[in-house]
Amino acid sequence: MPHIAAFRVFAAKFIPLQRNVEDIMSQTIPEKETKAQRSERLKLAKNPWEAFDEVRRFALQGRASVLPEWASFYFKWWGIYTQGDGVGATGGKGGEGVATEYFMLRVGIPNGILTSHQARTIGGIARRHGRNLADITTRQNIQLHWLTIESLPEIVDTLASIGLSPKGACGDVVRNVTGCPLAGIDADEIVDASPVARGISHLLAANPEFRNLPRKFKMSATGCRQWCNYPEINDVALTAIERDGEIGYSLRVGGGLSKEPFLAERLDVFLRPDQAIPAARAVAEIFRDQQGLRESRDRARLKYLFLKEGWTPESFLAELQNRVDFPLLPAAPETLPSGTLRDHAGIHPQKQPGLAYVGASVLRGRMTGEQLEAAADLADRFGSGNLRATISQNLVFVDVPYKKTSELARELGQIGLHVDGTVFWRGAIACTGTEFCKLAITETKAFTRWLVEEMEERLPQFDQELRLHVTGCPNGCGQHWIADIGMEGKKIKHEGKLVDAYYFCLGGGVGEYAGIARTVGYRCPATLVPESIERLLREYLATRRRDEPLRAWFRRHGDGELRAFLAGEEFAAVERDVPAGAIPHGIE
Repeated sequence: MPHIAAFRVFAAKFIPLQRNVEDIMSQTIPEKETKAQRSERLKLAKNPWEAFDEVRRFALQGRASVLPEWASFYFKWWGIYTQGDGVGATGGKGGEGVATEYFMLRVGIPNGILTSHQARTIGGIARRHGRNLADITTRQNIQLHWLTIESLPEIVDTLASIGLSPKGACGDVVRNVTGCPLAGIDADEIVDASPVARGISHLLAANPEFRNLPRKFKMSATGCRQWCNYPEINDVALTAIERDGEIGYSLRVGGGLSKEPFLAERLDVFLRPDQAIPAARAVAEIFRDQQGLRESRDRARLKYLFLKEGWTPESFLAELQNRVDFPLLPAAPETLPSGTLRDHAGIHPQKQPGLAYVGASVLRGRMTGEQLEAAADLADRFGSGNLRATISQNLVFVDVPYKKTSELARELGQIGLHVDGTVFWRGAIACTGTEFCKLAITETKAFTRWLVEEMEERLPQFDQELRLHVTGCPNGCGQHWIADIGMEGKKIKHEGKLVDAYYFCLGGGVGEYAGIARTVGYRCPATLVPESIERLLREYLATRRRDEPLRAWFRRHGDGELRAFLAGEEFAAVERDVPAGAIPHGIE
């Protein structure tokens, strides 16, 4: 009978979900469960990587069928977040904004190495399902927006068919493993470390043994001399080094930004090439086994072993030695890279004779699906059909015959990608912001584009490399803590209205100038940011010493002086954080 058949279809779809809910609810749940307790309970209850059939059922039944624990938690293991309503954190409760019916998804790209076929496919997904938007992230991922629940299974299956996956791009797992985008082609590299980066990814990313870490875990490996992957801010970072004619790796652990920035500690160890991946796995095991880090979501990263738990580089090294089956050799001296901008923009020779790479600067990392498809076509026409995504949110075309580089640069310009961008264009980084992120306080992408245009008009003569980073909240996804000029999003009352504002952090850096940016006590509405930066940089140009870089100039001025340069007058320091409690929404 028709109604019996209909019931069987319903039961096949619904009853397994109902039983799953009952299984979870049958667990003992504390009367007042903390975020950390809830997270740990849900991680023990289910391996989301083995439960994608539930997502397929959600897709058949529609957005209303998505269970709360999937929407707020389990989706992250598949690189998926619910998308915000454009208002951000101020429009919701408890520091998190309102979720819409849409989703955003990150595609993991180990070491940023991408084929033209993969890029073209992602571009097509963006056009068909994501309102033609694709963002390159600061971890060499590509992030898509405006995705419906109905589209998610098709997207995940399509990505799997081209050798990519969103698994591990979010969640309490090993995130996308980054590396130098010029691996194997850089004329000055110590070694091609992409086999190490991709080997770590193959071993640990989406590995069920590491599906339940205390928090996210970021790893990186590079063989370049410029450390373009920013090892200083990774939980685990391997950087190539030479020791008595032998090539190996230095090891850093515990780096991270967010609300309490901390630069990674270098351990006194020299790792031979065959020891690098086992050592990386051992560090991941150390992190996984730290039950104390699971007590608070705000203090669950590896860095808190050093910040709160009393660990030292020496004690960490001793624990690492206990977990590997080879003796750890003492570290070799290393040379810190100079300079600040590691974006790979422009035309540069490769180690392969007659070939070059062409780095296109993608402002804010924002591309259209059509641009990504066009980039794939250009990679086929001018190069070997390979591209590289960078942590500076840029795109590199490799294996281009030198005689064709100028023509490629012209065609890139025709699709809106700059090879010779200004210092402001090249140095600008922006997080997702309130456009899509539920945690953001301010809009960032459009603001950054406007800011760059303003600075190009105001200071066309500015002649220094500049890292200009915009982040929409204290979580620091825009990496403002390591920028020359970092701006952290706030809301303030201005002329009777609640408006976007930015708090300035100055003088951050990596490499030779490694350090966390100073919170100088200056904050202003977003509309006044360009004139503030203009005053600051004009003062630098007028008073710098011969050959003095901006980072050194910052270091010889106090916070009060820098505030005055920004404000144009003496300016009383303001606190970095907004008052405790929810920020009112809708104040006119």
